[in-house]
Amino acid sequence: MNHDAYDDAYIAGILNSVRTIAVVGASANDVRPSFFVTKYLIAKGYEVYPVNPGHAGKEILGRQTYASLADIPVAIDMVDVFRASTAAPAIIEEVLKLDPLPKVIWMQLTVRHDEAATKAEAAGIQVVMNRCPKIEYARLAGEIGWTGVNSGVLSSKRPVMRQGFQSFGIRAK
Repeated sequence: MNHDAYDDAYIAGILNSVRTIAVVGASANDVRPSFFVTKYLIAKGYEVYPVNPGHAGKEILGRQTYASLADIPVAIDMVDVFRASTAAPAIIEEVLKLDPLPKVIWMQLTVRHDEAATKAEAAGIQVVMNRCPKIEYARLAGEIGWTGVNSGVLSSKRPVMRQGFQSFGIRAK
């Protein structure tokens, strides 16, 4: 697979199909990107499991934090990697020991390791690299356009705003 560019349908298909997400490198520090991505994914209805050995046994955003992927008591659909690219091979090895295997390994912005991705794909796992699921969800749902960033969705209709958090869901293009 070409990991330099992804079709919107590929990204939307992943975000629409996964329900359980392990965030490897989750932080309890509310100014860290992994914290607000975790918060966003929870708000969108995903079941999120923070993984951080230094914080294991404690909670992040009301969710039990685990030391490793193997410690999570349920099957994981997607592993979101908030670690340096050099950590990717070891994370892929840990993922490949899970039963069942996750559907997706998602490496965050600036995280890319082509050899690790090839190994995961050979095991039937979809891979996304150098992307953020929070940004992609918001872009595909048209939410980024609300803050002035070009989402690629043009409409003269103003969204109907209701009480609470707003979400129109992911649009497959």
